[in-house]
This record gives sequence, structure tokens and C-alpha cells, in this order.
Amino acid sequence: MTAARGDVPDIIVNARLTGWERTDPFADEPVDVHLADGLVVDIAPAGALPRRGIVVDAEGGRVIAGLWDHHVHVVQWALSAQRTPLGEARSAVHAASLMAAAPILADGRRIGSGFRDAFWADAPDLAVLDAATGEVPTYLINADVHSVWLNSAALRREGFEPDGSGVLREEPAFEISRRLNAVDAAVSDPLVARMAQDAASRGVTGLVDFDMAWNDEAWRRRLGAGFDALRVSYGIYPEFLERAIAQGLQTGDAIRLDGGPSDLVRVGALKVITDGSLGTRTAACSHHYPGDAHNHGMLTVDLATLVELMMRATGAGIASAIHAIGDVANSHALEAFAATGAWGTIEHAQLVAHADIPRFARLGVGASVQPEHALDDRDLTDSVWAGQTAQPYPLRTLADTGANLLFGSDAPVAPLDPWAAMASAVFRTRDGRDPWQPQQRVDAATALAASTRGGSALAARVEPGGVADLAVCEHDPLSADEAALRGMRVSATLVAGRLTHAA
Repeated sequence: MTAARGDVPDIIVNARLTGWERTDPFADEPVDVHLADGLVVDIAPAGALPRRGIVVDAEGGRVIAGLWDHHVHVVQWALSAQRTPLGEARSAVHAASLMAAAPILADGRRIGSGFRDAFWADAPDLAVLDAATGEVPTYLINADVHSVWLNSAALRREGFEPDGSGVLREEPAFEISRRLNAVDAAVSDPLVARMAQDAASRGVTGLVDFDMAWNDEAWRRRLGAGFDALRVSYGIYPEFLERAIAQGLQTGDAIRLDGGPSDLVRVGALKVITDGSLGTRTAACSHHYPGDAHNHGMLTVDLATLVELMMRATGAGIASAIHAIGDVANSHALEAFAATGAWGTIEHAQLVAHADIPRFARLGVGASVQPEHALDDRDLTDSVWAGQTAQPYPLRTLADTGANLLFGSDAPVAPLDPWAAMASAVFRTRDGRDPWQPQQRVDAATALAASTRGGSALAARVEPGGVADLAVCEHDPLSADEAALRGMRVSATLVAGRLTHAA
């Protein structure tokens, strides 16, 4: 019987194995992977054991451990399907003209996302946006999500005083995003389901959700409605920490529904945003930004407060995921991990002092990084961070010093595509350009491992007794060139042995 999405196959036939630090004896020979009860129960030479039940034919493709995206803003990424893309906007005037033609959503707003004003010759200007968009409340979300550009109608609607630019940064910008994301579940949940299915088609079996919301409630609702496409670990923001503690939530706990615990969704880490971003020029750095001797970025959470939050979370059994982009923010985050004994990750780690890089491994702090950002930001890094002495996007150095790398996309900042992340990490280029800082490339095995649930230091493997979170891909990721890696076709994805995607 041929398998289809939703089926629970008994065997994957005519497959080849690949992956991190293999110990199996099969080399490049075809094998059959036998499954039962959500586990890999045996791996044997192709045809050596009886082929019974529901069959997935890999047709010589590679079976890999299921992929994870370790940093996603789920609802914001799902809602981007409804929002006007602004990634190609060449100027503020161009972006305003794109929004003038944008559809008006059911709530009466126009919403666009993905602009990068750091590359524009002109600056966002309220009069320009008002002239193009009139009285329709209009919102433009920066690609890095750390700033939003609103017209006067939107500013009035949201209760902000208009100024000359209409730009809100950091916490006010996050507040706007929270409001825009707070759509009715009847709208957002089908879009989340569509997003999850697209992720499954890329071999993704799990993700970490850092939506700025009370995610426990949202995922209980989705599970109750039948969501089963991915595994999810969800973040808890500081304003919800006491609520989580009061409910007894601990990192790794499975959500419990009326029928018992669900192995699909688990409690994740406390998420704290401690500085800004490169594109908004608010990442906290040791050297000032060009043309502004007083701008070193900003720490949005001071060290004492960060230590207090992490201590509270650690004592309650909750890990920490600390957003730190600039080198000062990364130093502070590492100090807080050292002071509290907390475990978890630093999210982004885009600019790290050379002396701080080995501290990730020494403290057992994971480096949750987004390799596509390095290429998105390469020109900006070479200009805006030209005067910095810390290392930007230090993937290879982190790996060489023993840090656990965990790859993600930060979707919607970059598309949810682990193959793009791997290609950027391995080749440090796209679109035919010369590799950027090629000394920070990682090898393909490290990139693949970093794209699994445990990361590069705890990589998932395809082996008997292992959970059958698997994907079947067309080419061997360990030998694929850049084009093949970015365009990798996945013919099947399984979560606990159940097909979530079948091409």
C-alpha cells in the first residue's frame, strides 16, 4: 500500500542514510527503515526483511533526522501571507507607493512588512506616507520587526502622537506588532495550519515559537482543534512569567489536554529581548554607529533586571532564551547566565566579542543563530558595523570552541526554510556573490546537525530505537552544492512515524 499524508507507514524502502557522525555499517548502500509505534525499530539492507504494510518508497533519496527551526514568530509569519511584501522597496517614497496600492484588510487597515530602510537614500517621512495612503490606517513593519512606520491615521488609531517620521522603535514597535497579530483565531489558526504544512513540505518536524503572546493558550486551542503537523516548543515572555510559574509550567513539559499530555507541544524557555537590532541601529554595541558618536544602540533590559528574571525562571524550572544582537548585549547575557546558573540559549548572537565566544561552550549556553541573516545583512554589517572590533556572525568560531549551534530563521524576518539556512552557513553566499567572511563557514555536517532538534552538539540521528521524526530528501545534504541545498526537494516528512508531508 502506498503511503499518503496522515498515514502511519510501516517501512521506508530504497533509502540511503546520511547525517552527523554516523555509526551504522551501511555507507552509501540502499536500506529499508522499519517503523513501529512512532519509532525506528530496525534498519536493514534493502529487501533483506519482509516489506509489509504501508510503504514509503524513498527511490534512492536520503533519510535524515527531522529538521527544526529554532526561532519562529508563528502568528506573525503566518499573517505575512495577508500582508503586502516590501522587501523590494528601494526607498521610502517607493514603499509608500506600494502601500497606496495595498489591499485594505477586513479590519480596515493596510499592512505591509519586510522593508529595510537602512539601505534607503531617503528616510521614512510621515508627510510622504500620508500623501500616499490618506485616511486608511497604514502600517509598515521593518524586516527586523524592531521598528514600524505608521501614517497619521494609524498613529491616531493606536493612540500615538504623530511626529515628523511616523516611526516607532523597539517596545512601542513591538506593541504595534502585538496588536496587529491579535486577530481572531478563526483567521489566524487556518493560516498557522497552512504555514505548518509548508514547513513540513521542507522536512521540518518541529519549531520554537517566540510569538509575543500567551502561547500556552494558543497552542492548547490549536491542539484541541486537531493541529498535528509539527512539534512545537513555545516561549514565555517576562510579562507572562509569573502566570506560567503559577500554573506550574516547566521547560519540557508536554501540554495536557482532557485526553492527557500531548507529545507535540511542550513548554519552552523564558524569552527576554535585551537589545535592539542592526537594521534599526539599536543593537547594543561597544563602538558607536557611524555618524552618531552618542549612539551605541540600547540595552532594553539592564543586567540586574535580567539576572532577576533569569533567577526567577531558573528556580521554577524554566530555561532562558535571551535575545542579544550587539556585543555588549551578548556580554551581558553571558554574565547573567554565569550569575544565575540558568540554562538555555542566546538568540541571534550576531556580534560577539572575541573573548566571549568560548564562553558559550564553557557556560553550556546554546547559540541560536539565523545564518540567512548574515547574508541579508552583509552589506549593512560592512558599513554600519565597520568600526566594531567584535566578530559578526561567528558561526565557525562558535562551533570550533564547542558551542551548540541551533539554526533558525526568525521568520518572518527570513523565510522558514532550513535548507536556505544550511546553504548560507555552509557557503556564506547566494545570488552568485563572493562568499562573505568565508572563514566563518561551517561544514555541511555541522549545519545539518544544527538544523535538528538538539542542535550541533546533540544532533538527532536515524538509528534503531530513535523517534521516527524523519524526512526523505532528494540529495545528500553533506555533498550538495549551494543550488541543490537551497532547492532541496523533500518527498516525505514524518513526525513520530506519521506522514505530515507526502509528495
